[in-house]
Amino acid sequence: MYISVLELFKVGIGPSSSHTMGPMLAAYEFTRLIKQYLSTHPNEQKLSIQCVLKGSLSLTGKGHATDRAVALGLQGYTPIEVADEDLDSIVQRIWQDKNIKIDEQCHVSFSPAEDIIFDQGEALPEHPNGLILNLLDAAGEVLLSETYFSIGGGFINTHAEIKQLVAPLKMAKTDALPYGFNSARSMLEMATLSGLTITAMKRLNELEYMSEEALNHGLDTIWNAMQGCIHNGLKTEGIIPGGLELARRAKQLYQQYQQHPDDVEINDWLCAYAMAVNEENAAGHMVVTAPTNGAAGVIPAVLYYFMQHKKGTLEQARSFLLTASAIGGIIKHRSSISGAEVGCQGEVGVAAAMAAAGLCAVRGGSHQQVENAAEIALEHHLGMTCDPVHGLVQVPCIERNGFGAIKAYTAASLALRGDGEHFMPLDNCIAAMKQTGEEMSHIFKETSLGGLAVNVTEC
Repeated sequence: MYISVLELFKVGIGPSSSHTMGPMLAAYEFTRLIKQYLSTHPNEQKLSIQCVLKGSLSLTGKGHATDRAVALGLQGYTPIEVADEDLDSIVQRIWQDKNIKIDEQCHVSFSPAEDIIFDQGEALPEHPNGLILNLLDAAGEVLLSETYFSIGGGFINTHAEIKQLVAPLKMAKTDALPYGFNSARSMLEMATLSGLTITAMKRLNELEYMSEEALNHGLDTIWNAMQGCIHNGLKTEGIIPGGLELARRAKQLYQQYQQHPDDVEINDWLCAYAMAVNEENAAGHMVVTAPTNGAAGVIPAVLYYFMQHKKGTLEQARSFLLTASAIGGIIKHRSSISGAEVGCQGEVGVAAAMAAAGLCAVRGGSHQQVENAAEIALEHHLGMTCDPVHGLVQVPCIERNGFGAIKAYTAASLALRGDGEHFMPLDNCIAAMKQTGEEMSHIFKETSLGGLAVNVTEC
């Protein structure tokens, strides 16, 4: 099992990696299929595109800007390309144009308001985040169709791909890697036998696919983007868009802390940093999947605290991200990071496990302690539902990232106080998370049909 740190951490836009970034990438990929089709059918005329959103994408797609994301992807935009753009202006133009330029000779009709269908019937059986893209002729007959699944963290699979895989992931085989661990147990065994840290093993695996210069550049880009999210969130105020009329709080909290630093504790800083990121995410601005958008604040908050308050070095920031991605890759391989599949335990819970592992590593923890830190953090998120109010990544998501960061920091501290020996192995905890997710009712898995989403007092 191998998934690169630069695939797990991706720069994109909010508010959701599975409901915004994934559908945007799927729509973008579909335009490439259209180009291939037209190369062999050059005489087709009066074509149009239709998108059918299924399952969780249909139920919470409006709040997650899924329709905007699909329209952007069909117009040739990708998440990283629009991270610094004025999206409202772009989307307004797209809604008015009502056609897509495939190439110089071909324009395809597409009206987002009419051609994106929110089908709230049965979800597709393979995954709750499904979308079907169709190319239609003048009579409405389907000429080309592809089904995509947005599986969390901005990753997508086609219908054929998801049926071929044991887990819905595109990952390289481990045979050619020097340390191709596919479980926490094998990771620990390799670390013991080699005498290397988890960071060192993960780095060596990455260097099989890229140069050290490219790897460091990629890691630094990710860390700089995370810092940018925090800085932007700490200086911005106002109402978060979406209809809840929720006011940003991170800037006000940060100003209070600066005015009265003697009264501020670790938990205060962690909450401010995490909430700053997720307020940016809720506003549809640039964030980094860590490993998802809904959980984008946990890892940056913990790492930023370490760098700012404990005077961490750039090399330690790289080590943090490498170790965190090693843990995230294992969890993604053995379970899921999709809120629509396993609830928020797979988003904020996984982010906390990754952050705890990264922090434990840069604070000098052994590989046994790093694995212990990840397990503690994940264990105490088991059963957490994903029930966003009005389908928006705001309540409870923004505060939840702050608490995820606190749990991550606490987990690392507990692990460092021990010798690495503990009762529940990380692999078993991951298995418990997967089982809990499978048995959790769909109303608590990013459908906004239960929990907090339906227990809101209307004033």
